[in-house]
Amino acid sequence: MRRRTFIKMSLAALALSQIASARRSLRILILGGTGFIGPHQVEAALGRGHEVTLFNRGKTSTTQTPGVETLIGDRETDLSALKGRKWDAVIDNSRDQPGWVRKSTSLLKGSVNHYLYVSSISAYADFSQININEEASLHPPSVDGKGHYGMLKVRSEELVQDTFPTSHTILRPGLIVGPGDPTDRFTYWPVRIERGGDVLAPGSPTTPTQFIDARDLAIWTIRAMEEQHLGIYNLTGPNPPLTMGTFLETIERTVSSDARLVWVDTSFLEKRDIQLVSAFPLWVPSESESRGFTSIDISKALASGLTFRSLESTILDTLAWYRSQSHRDEKLKAGLSEEKEAAILKEWSQMSR
Repeated sequence: MRRRTFIKMSLAALALSQIASARRSLRILILGGTGFIGPHQVEAALGRGHEVTLFNRGKTSTTQTPGVETLIGDRETDLSALKGRKWDAVIDNSRDQPGWVRKSTSLLKGSVNHYLYVSSISAYADFSQININEEASLHPPSVDGKGHYGMLKVRSEELVQDTFPTSHTILRPGLIVGPGDPTDRFTYWPVRIERGGDVLAPGSPTTPTQFIDARDLAIWTIRAMEEQHLGIYNLTGPNPPLTMGTFLETIERTVSSDARLVWVDTSFLEKRDIQLVSAFPLWVPSESESRGFTSIDISKALASGLTFRSLESTILDTLAWYRSQSHRDEKLKAGLSEEKEAAILKEWSQMSR
């Protein structure tokens, strides 16, 4: 029996090896590549046997990644390093600069076979409904670079679609989390729960939440180019859906904390002098006109192979990354301060007696 099992495992390993060998190596250009999601894309691409070229100003990171070519330039003023070169695919991570997208799509037309643009679910105009899919209405596009973040993303999407009408992929991620996240939106919760004591948990434990680990986003991004997943895809998670209660309780178990979750009514919190979005990251009240932001339909991406690592992995890896940062004792960019949380919990306790 053991020999038969070993033979089966060996054949399975051989099959995977043959699949990896048969996968065509792509030449991938990443515009940027040194921010939050870029390094994860580089790692995913290299791990799957592709050639990677980065184009950036050379200011964010001074460490040269082995096996990665770096071209120096500026998306606003100098794209000359890209001229006369060809790649199979390009990943455009530009945040909110349609002007950059216009210049890069114009220059790279005819030089790349596949243009992948990382947009955002913020492109959608109405989050009062849940299960928003890729066909939902969008904000009006930005004109002359004016308007809010969602409008800028919509205009950038249009530029990509116009220039690469039959060979584009547009990703609309939700909140992106994990090691390297500069916003602290996810990081706040494991850091706070690990500290222990009474933890202010907002609203109801049944309220849904959604986010995607940057590494899962990166893996699907590379696979989208390998497998030619063209068109528009919502990318958030996890699957199956997650509630705030399960999320916070999983953190509690994973970090072995003595924390006690104290669930405080939304109506009570709304009367306090706090900004709910920043005070309680990853949470949108079920009664809110923005409730659809944490209930996005991801069925199309799931059907195209989107997968998720365990929540425990994201928690532990994010916490380990946070501990490794020299500024870890500084105030987190998201979440309540200790003083504000204690004051609200005291008020809630007194009112609940």
